[in-house]
Amino acid sequence: MAGLGSQMARLARHSAVYGVGGLVSRFAAVLLLPLYTRYLTPTDYGAVETLVALMAILATILRLGIASAFFRFYFDSAEPVHRLRVVRTAFWFTMMMATSGLIAGLVFAGQISEALFGSDGRATLVRAAFVLLWAQMNFEQITALFRVEERSTAFVAASLVNLAITVAATVLFVVVLDWGATGVVVGNFTGTLVVYAALLAYRRAQLGLTLDRPLLRKMNRFGLPLVPSMLALWLLTFGDRFFLLKLTNTEEVGLYSIGSRIASAMVLLLTAFRAAWPAFAYSIEEDREAKRAYAYVLTYLLFIASWMALALGLLAPWLVRLLTTPDFYESSKVVAPLAFGGVAFGGFIVVSIALGRTKRTQFNWVVTGAAAAVSVTLNLLLIPQYGIVGAAVANVCAFTVMFAGITWWSQRVFWVPYQWRRVVTAVAVAVGLTVGGKALDVALPLAIAVVVVYPLLLWPLRFYLPAERTWLRRRFRQARTAP
Repeated sequence: MAGLGSQMARLARHSAVYGVGGLVSRFAAVLLLPLYTRYLTPTDYGAVETLVALMAILATILRLGIASAFFRFYFDSAEPVHRLRVVRTAFWFTMMMATSGLIAGLVFAGQISEALFGSDGRATLVRAAFVLLWAQMNFEQITALFRVEERSTAFVAASLVNLAITVAATVLFVVVLDWGATGVVVGNFTGTLVVYAALLAYRRAQLGLTLDRPLLRKMNRFGLPLVPSMLALWLLTFGDRFFLLKLTNTEEVGLYSIGSRIASAMVLLLTAFRAAWPAFAYSIEEDREAKRAYAYVLTYLLFIASWMALALGLLAPWLVRLLTTPDFYESSKVVAPLAFGGVAFGGFIVVSIALGRTKRTQFNWVVTGAAAAVSVTLNLLLIPQYGIVGAAVANVCAFTVMFAGITWWSQRVFWVPYQWRRVVTAVAVAVGLTVGGKALDVALPLAIAVVVVYPLLLWPLRFYLPAERTWLRRRFRQARTAP
């Protein structure tokens, strides 16, 4: 138990550090919402979000799974020579693919604008988006070094400097220079490029002109089967914007994106966890020890995620009114389902690590592809009648299917004794409270009270294990007797 406790503490420590960066990032994103909603129309914001979604799918295609392979192969050996070859191979492959994508985007910007928006009038915005693609692909690869080294503080420091420059640049380009939607994208890549240049200088000794072709082929064999799965994940995460764009209009995309931005407070938790998780999970060498750790991680992550989704779902109307203008108030309808979609995605992150551990990634695309098919079907059926709410319902259903599917497959490959009774209890209570609160249209004080008492409602349902109950009682007594 002591070993498990130290492992959980280690994962929590690194996740907390990543979480600090995520907290500041989310806080900055929230602070920018009033700026976006006052200086951009819903149509302009919808155009930006559409291009962000397109860049996400292009990044997935261009990487060819090298980012996932980098984490897995880095830990194949502790030898510095091996790790240096992995670092250099992943770096230069990413650089070449990102540059090829940038050149294509600059050349075909007009055609892309016409295909997405019906005219070439947003070609400049498209070109800016491809510069952002290049910057983000390379920035994420070079900062991945901090993650495999478990230097979470350095990773967060780089991210925060990037964020500070990005916010300042966005205010300059959008408010002062009045560049509109293009200013949002230019502001975003300015910070990334500045920090990336600094990191190149810092890492120059590790980034020699070396690309190990045999190693790259091995990494591609591992990563390529993940690409269809990642594309399906893209469809689950961003595809609803394109369905809304084609089945409704750009304004609906803007409304949906604001609701998604509120729900993405869930991303604070998942991003922090996801940044720490691969290095932690792969570093546990003994399978029995790993299985035990994975089981507890799933329970604790989904408990915290469900609590956060409950809070976002019930408080959504007031959050949207606080941060936006009346034109965007309707977006609060999608926050709850999107937040619980995030809960299911959190479960997927934990459970799918078993397939990476065993290097049995070939079947991932079947599971994620099935979930993507569910997403496409439900979006086509629900959006014409229910608009943004239909898209949000399709999202949570598809992510739930994906979590169930990856669990079924990973348990066949690498069985883990997950604590399913506890997981179901935590999620079901949070969903029930959210549905009940929304149906009764509870007032703000009652909504806050429901969120606060959620962990206490799990006590009589025996969610907590005896050791956890003892620890909680001790903490409660210490709190009562503290001066």
